[in-house]
Amino acid sequence: MSNNNRHSDYTHPVVLAENLRKDLQMGQVTVHALRDATLTIQAGELVSIIGPSGSGKSTLLGLLGGLDTPTGGRVVIDDMDITQLSERALTRVRNEKIGFVFQFFNLVPTLTALENVALPIQFARQRQFNPTKRARELLAMLELEERLNHRPNQLSGGEQQRVAIARALANNPPLLLCDEPTGNLDSVSGGLVMHALREVQRSMRTTIIIVTHDMSIAAQTERVISLVDGCIQGDMDPRALDVVTGTLPTAIDALAEVRA
Repeated sequence: MSNNNRHSDYTHPVVLAENLRKDLQMGQVTVHALRDATLTIQAGELVSIIGPSGSGKSTLLGLLGGLDTPTGGRVVIDDMDITQLSERALTRVRNEKIGFVFQFFNLVPTLTALENVALPIQFARQRQFNPTKRARELLAMLELEERLNHRPNQLSGGEQQRVAIARALANNPPLLLCDEPTGNLDSVSGGLVMHALREVQRSMRTTIIIVTHDMSIAAQTERVISLVDGCIQGDMDPRALDVVTGTLPTAIDALAEVRA
């Protein structure tokens, strides 16, 4: 499977956020959902963003993905400042540079796994891949080669999420944004999804950001960014989360359990 060489350049920042701010107007009250967030994420990093409910995690992810407009500051994705882009230009950036994985899969129910994964390639302005061939490669990489012609209602939750990951990777984006990707799954299925994401990082050198409230998921990433009350508190050591959460079932353990 061909890779973008930039994906493996660990000195290249894929995400740069500077003084990012998001204010929300609730009647007469202004809520500061995000306050002067500044962060840099290098190519190939596997990063989690943690924080309590309402801390601004999803707000930050939405701004990084160009799904929302900041009140102040700027976002640069793969050397492109997306802050002032038109909606049409943002749509192109989201299709070519950013893959999204959400908690509830968002697969097209009438399409097969193969067709769901091929769909973004068909909408790309400049096709890099043959849609069917690329979809087969990605689904095989995520160990779904026997589910190509299954529709979402014929797949388990973990299988649907892995199809969603394959779809997010269809156009080989340098950045994958995951919003609670295991939040709707049991621990074994969640372990398989984390195994899949780590395989994507290893084999494709894709930069991955995971928003999660689950400390056991954050502990499996290489870097943990803490967010409290809309403010970035700094990096945490993932090994410290191992201590907090106790003995964690790893993604590999979960994979072995399913295969046994």
